[in-house]
Amino acid sequence: MNLHTMGLFKEPFISIKEGRKTVEVRLNDEKRRKVNVGDLIEFILVPEDNETLKVEVLGVTVFATFQEMYESIPFEKFNCEGWTMDEMLNGTYEIYSKEQEEHWGTLAITIKKL
Repeated sequence: MNLHTMGLFKEPFISIKEGRKTVEVRLNDEKRRKVNVGDLIEFILVPEDNETLKVEVLGVTVFATFQEMYESIPFEKFNCEGWTMDEMLNGTYEIYSKEQEEHWGTLAITIKKL
């Protein structure tokens, strides 16, 4: 079991803390390719850096695109129930570029708050 550290903005941080978000979205970059089932992730609230939250990794699923991910996983698992596909994608592309998505692919990390 490994411990990974990742930054997380306030809204998703609170959603995970309150148990409403059970899937975290990331690029499938070199750092994330080291994440395995059974590992722990310590999320650090950014930009404040004043709070942390630990979760256990229950699943890791690779997708070519964010759209493919969102077509496969119910939006409520991201705490985005009622959102449209366009809202999901536009929100994601505010964080990650389409070039990054094309280069790395995407990763859905199923988590459980500890």
